[in-house]
Amino acid sequence: MDNRTLLDFMAVAEKLKCNTRHSWTSSGRHESVAEHTYRLCVFAWLVKEDMAREFPDCDMDKVMKMCLFHDLGEAVTGDVPCFEKKKTDHEKEAKAIEHVAGILPAAQQEELLSMIQELEANKTPEAKIVHALDKMEALIQHNEASIDTWLPLEYELQMTYGQEQAQFSTYLRSLRKTVEQDSVDKIEEGK
Repeated sequence: MDNRTLLDFMAVAEKLKCNTRHSWTSSGRHESVAEHTYRLCVFAWLVKEDMAREFPDCDMDKVMKMCLFHDLGEAVTGDVPCFEKKKTDHEKEAKAIEHVAGILPAAQQEELLSMIQELEANKTPEAKIVHALDKMEALIQHNEASIDTWLPLEYELQMTYGQEQAQFSTYLRSLRKTVEQDSVDKIEEGK
């Protein structure tokens, strides 16, 4: 990859640092998309042995790459909270990813778009793991933030968000229940 292409792609990726999410950090500020992405990658790394035991053919390196790029379109579109996201938002994000991938040389462009297509299809264990972890990371972040940052609808979301995505895995279902219990405990403490 030539230097200019590399720097152009890095400039787009930098926007993930600038674009904030709905979630708040434990220090009381909105988290950036890049911070969520970083921690999602850490999360995937932490569960890789458990996932490999449950799904021996799963490519956890691919899971990590999918985590790394799963919100790349938000460098262009910004983040839209799950409870506000519509079909048109998904379409804009998909077009943004195609545009950003267009910066890359053919081999990297193909790899990135193939990964994103697999993630969107959500049929492989790798894609399903990313979706489940992505939802859980947001829940964990909410549990770490002050409860006064929660919107009224988030009390219910903390109990339901990501349940469906975790169903395919015994390990992830168990982990999701632990996250849910942390939410219950946080709500009780906040009363």
